[in-house]
Amino acid sequence: SKAGALSTVPPRCPLTLGSKPAQKAKEAPFVPIGMAGFAAIVAYGLYKLRSRGDTKMSVHLIHTSVGAQGFVVGAMTVGILYSMYREYWVKSKP
Repeated sequence: SKAGALSTVPPRCPLTLGSKPAQKAKEAPFVPIGMAGFAAIVAYGLYKLRSRGDTKMSVHLIHTSVGAQGFVVGAMTVGILYSMYREYWVKSKP
């Protein structure tokens, strides 16, 4: 059948709802941490939007986006360093 040929999931590995994201999170644990941190910082920035004082809205939104992006870059950097640590230092020891 044509539908079976296009499937990317091997038939012997049944996936349940949520098992693929859980598997990806186990392989790269800092990706969901970065996503959660991004969402938290954006939510906090939107929450603080009312009480921003004399700060212009555009400046407040720029600061919020820079903070969120900085968190994601930091999480990616820590994830890469952790991956390098596992691959080069942990595996090289007998």
